[in-house]
Amino acid sequence: MAAATDDVIVVGSGPNGLAAAITLAEAGRQVRVLEANDTPGGGMRTKELTRPGFRHDVCSAIHPMATSTPFFRDRPELGIEWCWPEIDVAHVFDGRPAATFATTGDAWRRVFEPLRPRWRAIADDLLGPALRVPRHPLDFVRIGLRSLPPANVTSRTLGDRDGALFAGIAAHANTDLGRPLSSTAGIALVAGGAEAGWPCARRGSQSIADAMVRRLEQLGGSVECGEHVTRRPPARTLVLDTSAWNAREICGDAVPSFTRFRRGVGSFKVDYALDGPVPWVDESACRAGTVHVGGTWQDVAASERDVFKGRAPEQPFVLVAQQSLFDDTRAPAGKHTLWAYCHVPNGCTVDMTERIDAQIERWAPGFRDLVLARHVTPPAALEAYNPSYAGGDIAVGAPDGLQVLFRPRVARDPYKIGDGIWLCSAATPPGGGVHGLCGWHAAQSVLRDGR
Repeated sequence: MAAATDDVIVVGSGPNGLAAAITLAEAGRQVRVLEANDTPGGGMRTKELTRPGFRHDVCSAIHPMATSTPFFRDRPELGIEWCWPEIDVAHVFDGRPAATFATTGDAWRRVFEPLRPRWRAIADDLLGPALRVPRHPLDFVRIGLRSLPPANVTSRTLGDRDGALFAGIAAHANTDLGRPLSSTAGIALVAGGAEAGWPCARRGSQSIADAMVRRLEQLGGSVECGEHVTRRPPARTLVLDTSAWNAREICGDAVPSFTRFRRGVGSFKVDYALDGPVPWVDESACRAGTVHVGGTWQDVAASERDVFKGRAPEQPFVLVAQQSLFDDTRAPAGKHTLWAYCHVPNGCTVDMTERIDAQIERWAPGFRDLVLARHVTPPAALEAYNPSYAGGDIAVGAPDGLQVLFRPRVARDPYKIGDGIWLCSAATPPGGGVHGLCGWHAAQSVLRDGR
């Protein structure tokens, strides 16, 4: 546990906690990371959830933002091995070819092509605090105008096939696609993904955590597992990779209550051990790392709208990842893993397993015959796995409305939440994903403070 002389204590070893720790250690600070679990990683863990030899990513699986944004992009010394699929993402339909980045039309190119060559400059402005002067104002305005409309409006503009592809990408962010700013995540994932691809980490997302821990230890920092922090540890600087509400539980009145910060929807996840690759009807889906299972953009929007109205959708939009197609470390020879989840209302107790199975079977007849084993993770299990995921909210606070921009409150520096206390989780800008930017920005705030 922390000692009275500790310089920096980071609570939580997810991508943002470790990114904050590494950034501060690079600046010469003495850093200790306290992790409640028996292994570091947070949303970057990989385990044999179904059968021996089948390695499943427990939370995050595909990382389109990792290789194109500052924290990971500028640290090749981490030595992470990335695996890129032949096709980044495929959106499957009934009776029509799947939509992919390679099949998009003129409307798609008009919206996204101007952003692609400028993504690196745009990313540094876009993926951070909203209340600051952008270094590239014209680019910032250009992407901002594209992000303002509801994703449904953008999808309608793009047309049926490309609109469905965009709706599925926007739905990665756990948001109602009919609300303003719901295009934001889709814009970022398309622009960043087109520039750097949608890879997975070889040997599983746990390898990202392991690389980050090694780097921190090289810099003189440490990670201590099995340390469940329930009250504020004594340290000059405290950085919390937790939800905003968990921060309040740990620090009490030293931090705000965050009563206006809304929780996000839940997730229901199924991991599969398969006897062979998924028999998608569409050939593109057979070569894609990510597959969107949900039909037209109207179908995707209806599924997400049900969730935000408190209903478990009968035909959910399902996000599928096929890491074993392009990473041979994930399953025994000739076998495969499959990672799939859908959105549900926060705290939902409906078993979505059969509905997820049925959606995949709809576009891949014979899928059920290949299933060797399943591991089901409902919202309650997600919360038990990580208390920050209350009710299955893996976004650690709803990423919709103004909470897309202002997390967990409106502030020029949203990371500093108290005297000597910083928040660095997905509850801060730019939100969820394995990009490390919440932690990187929080560390910059600590260094500016001079504590």
